[in-house]
Amino acid sequence: MKITVVGTGYVGLVSGACFADVGIEVVCVDIDQKKIDKLKQGVMPIYEPGLEEIVVRNYESGRLKFTTDLGEAIQGSEVAFIAVGTPPGEDGSADLKYVLAVADEIGQKMSDYIVVATKSTVPVTTGKKVEQAIKSALEKRDRALDFAVASNPEFLKEGAAVEDFLKPDRIVIGVEDERAEKIMRRLYKPFQLSGERIIYMDIPSAEMTKYTANAMLATKISFMNDIANLCELVGANANMVRKGIGSDPRIGNKFIYPGVGYGGSCFPKDVKAIVRTAKQYGYNLRVLQSVEDVNDDQKHVLVKKVKKHFGEDLTGMTFAMWGLSFKPNTDDMREAPAIVMIDELRAAGAEVKAYDPIAMDEAKEVYVGDKVTYCKDAYDACIDADALLLVTEWSEFRLPSWSALSKLLKNKVVFDGRNIYDAKYLKEEGFEHYGIGI
Repeated sequence: MKITVVGTGYVGLVSGACFADVGIEVVCVDIDQKKIDKLKQGVMPIYEPGLEEIVVRNYESGRLKFTTDLGEAIQGSEVAFIAVGTPPGEDGSADLKYVLAVADEIGQKMSDYIVVATKSTVPVTTGKKVEQAIKSALEKRDRALDFAVASNPEFLKEGAAVEDFLKPDRIVIGVEDERAEKIMRRLYKPFQLSGERIIYMDIPSAEMTKYTANAMLATKISFMNDIANLCELVGANANMVRKGIGSDPRIGNKFIYPGVGYGGSCFPKDVKAIVRTAKQYGYNLRVLQSVEDVNDDQKHVLVKKVKKHFGEDLTGMTFAMWGLSFKPNTDDMREAPAIVMIDELRAAGAEVKAYDPIAMDEAKEVYVGDKVTYCKDAYDACIDADALLLVTEWSEFRLPSWSALSKLLKNKVVFDGRNIYDAKYLKEEGFEHYGIGI
């Protein structure tokens, strides 16, 4: 079986490599020739645990190919996945120009029946727009070729995407064509050997499922952050509250950890997009608007604690920052809380010394020159710093040498943005500890 994946970003590359790993012939297409050349050399455009190994292995075996020629790629392909970006517009709506450009080119180049499946996160009704784009291209060619459109959203967690794809908890497929359903069923058969996980539905429902899933997870995060802020005011401990409510199976213990807000390529963009979609239909998603508002505010919480401790004017002070990416096991800096914090600290006159195990090269694309000093390791960042800010909970930050830090830091003060440290223990060691909701 042969398929084409258009787009070699996070979704496209992971999907293409994992399909190839189960024996499918996969051609990944991208308009960026430099990116394609680097992929052929085994150089990954993103950091994702396990991805480089699976890409290199399948490229060397010949099952995974890379090209800029979409027309050549789709010849003989039974499925063409659209996995290009859908960046938010100024009004928060998803920009579909790349998705529709791919659909148009498929219509220009296809020569036989093909299933065109969107993996990009797209708003409801996109399937109809993709269908119309392909039809229009075929009409210009005066060709009457059959095809089908499907929606196959991804539910991959950054930092665990390869494992999520190979061992999915569910596969959602929106399809309204019997022939297309059979093809998609055969394509995903290798991932179903230990049990049926495919959920078939109509295309609009599949498109809506993706947005709703991310919106629900974002809601849990903002809800817990809102409660954590109240806990501080009333003298409660948000960690204890989290454990208390998380033991209820109706609530669960995932995504209810207080912190400095969510970021990344999905939650911020998708919450904005679904809120915008609702407005287009004359409906206000009041809960999700509040989710976004709470998250925006939460990214300022840690620096507010810094200013409460040291004062509003931080001129001449230096702060160590551990973690830059929006979450561990990724180099993704999109909408990262660290960006907001660095801007605020610098606006108050402070300098920032930062260390992140993976994301510093990506961060340099955001902060250049003297905005941030990038350090060789976590302890290097703390030398002569006035305090430590823990922003991203990388595993190597979980149990540092506090005796070493007490000698490196000017002040034994820790601002724990992820509540990973034992406040009681730090107090015994002579540190002042500021967490979220505790």
